[in-house]
Amino acid sequence: MAMKYIDIGANLTDPMFQGCYGETQKHEPDLHIVLERAWQQGLQKIIVTAGCLKDVDEALELASKDERIYTTVGTHPTRCEEFVSDPEGYYDQLRSSIKANRTKVLAVGECGLDYDRLQFCGQETQRLYFEKQLDLAAEFKLPLFLHMRNAAEDFMSILERNRDKIEECGGGVVHSFTGTLEEAQRILAFGGLYIGLNGCSLKTEENAEVVRKLPNNRIMLETDCPWCGIRPSHAGHKHVTTKFPTVKKKEKWTAETLIDGRCEPCQISQVLESIAGIKQEPKEKLAALYYQNTLDLFFGTAESKE
Repeated sequence: MAMKYIDIGANLTDPMFQGCYGETQKHEPDLHIVLERAWQQGLQKIIVTAGCLKDVDEALELASKDERIYTTVGTHPTRCEEFVSDPEGYYDQLRSSIKANRTKVLAVGECGLDYDRLQFCGQETQRLYFEKQLDLAAEFKLPLFLHMRNAAEDFMSILERNRDKIEECGGGVVHSFTGTLEEAQRILAFGGLYIGLNGCSLKTEENAEVVRKLPNNRIMLETDCPWCGIRPSHAGHKHVTTKFPTVKKKEKWTAETLIDGRCEPCQISQVLESIAGIKQEPKEKLAALYYQNTLDLFFGTAESKE
């Protein structure tokens, strides 16, 4: 039986999927081709990551055209300065986007803390508006799509003091996890939280050792495309068996080829293969488990019995 996937984190509103790199047009827009390749690879659903109001509008437009595409609604920690000039107005716009699109919005996020990129937004502002977005999740009973970089202590403190809201919204997933085993254990011990894995989670031998020890009933798959592909230098690369025709130069793009350095949703199969190799478990078994985990959190119990 063919394996089924759900990509919980795809940045499909990124200009790269319109052929634009650093404000330079390199090839024609090809998102429709990227999506067709994804469906052919076994993707059943894709959750677009929205990290600001502009992303939300674009993601909702995209989701309205395909029943297999959904989105998050929220503000990435590095974009939280967008709240500052009119906090209530900005919050109300996020709230309105959720309220008007209940069938397409599956999570609040991407929200959290990122202390690796403080040049974009300071710690205090990040903390304030991360916590504020937990109100959205509780009000609409939507799970959280969470981001944590070099901020485990403050991240967990905010979750702990808002435990009632986390329980009300049904938990969430800490996506693109690259932390330590101790951080993973603390996240999982909180209850109701999953860990999302992509190519960035599989870079080093230390990363691989963390992945090997994660419980399968708490893992979800993602690509975080167009970022976080599994590079040849990554520890997880040696386990990858699925290969795609690829061109190195963007200008050499064709409809049949991937572009080196631009990850696509179809490459979720490589994430699975890498995890299966690290854990030394059958990829078919893991695919089914991770698919069910994702149905359980984002799509509710009714659909999970399909």
